[in-house]
Amino acid sequence: MRRLLFIVAACAGLLGAAGVGAAAAAAHLGGGQLLDTAATFLMIHAAAVLGIVALAQRASRTAAAIFSVAGLLLIIGMLLFCGDFAMRALAGHPLVRMAAPSGGTLLIVGWLAAALAAVTGALSRNAA
Repeated sequence: MRRLLFIVAACAGLLGAAGVGAAAAAAHLGGGQLLDTAATFLMIHAAAVLGIVALAQRASRTAAAIFSVAGLLLIIGMLLFCGDFAMRALAGHPLVRMAAPSGGTLLIVGWLAAALAAVTGALSRNAA
């Protein structure tokens, strides 16, 4: 489980860096609101995933597993949602059909999974 969490954290770091790059591209290359939104979403959600990883490392086994799923859902959601926005802004065409709505849905489900993991952790016998 710990190895998966470190992989999730590494992905979050890469996506956070991509968010900074997208913000710079939006400022210097254009891309408008779509690229600005992608940059913001990447940076906010990457930081959230790092927080999820930190919580997972201290959580009960069940809560840690749910936190891991939440982090993975957020990562996949970011790739689809932000990737689609960036492609539309910079290349003029979508990433794939329905990428943004699918990615947005995964982001919502990821946040709900994080909430479920937190509740699961709070209700575990090991919670302080």
